[in-house]
Amino acid sequence: MARDMTPVLKKCRSLGIEPAVLGIDKKSTRHNNARPRKTSEYGVQLKEKQKAKFIYGVLEKPFRNYFEKAQKLHYGTVGENLMILLETRLDNVLFRMGYARTRDEAKQIISHKNIKVNGKTVNIPSYRVSVGDEIEVKDSAKSSPRFKEISEKTEAYAIPDWLSVDREKLSGKVNAIPAAEQIDVPVNAVAIVELYSK
Repeated sequence: MARDMTPVLKKCRSLGIEPAVLGIDKKSTRHNNARPRKTSEYGVQLKEKQKAKFIYGVLEKPFRNYFEKAQKLHYGTVGENLMILLETRLDNVLFRMGYARTRDEAKQIISHKNIKVNGKTVNIPSYRVSVGDEIEVKDSAKSSPRFKEISEKTEAYAIPDWLSVDREKLSGKVNAIPAAEQIDVPVNAVAIVELYSK
């Protein structure tokens, strides 16, 4: 599988993203040596797409597929629908619940078959959750040092209103589809729609 091997903090700097958005507890130091260049409209739109892909860890082809699906949904604008599709990926939901420190770690946990959705093991990070889905860490993994460490690190995480969690049982539930205003990622989805609409 293709992977972007650029150091995360360097990528955060180039895209203007705070590492905290990714769950990384480090500061991205900005270097102001170079004069800021005026960015074209296309450049701004492209950067927004790159930000969304980087934050959610999605490659170009799947991202394009999400955009095409977003065009077919009927409950919001295309931009809102795109963000909802990205936000309801299982790896993102696991991160939002505080059962992974980053979305990359969530991908790994899911790929290692440590997560159940509605009682069945799911090992696909891009699996799309639905309202009412119950997500839990497998019993065999609950007592592992890894999850104890994750729980300590993510204890102060704010859980979005569209999710509920039971930290004792390492489980949670999808209460609703997230509304656009509940998705707190620094991405201008309208710019992405404009880019793909050219």
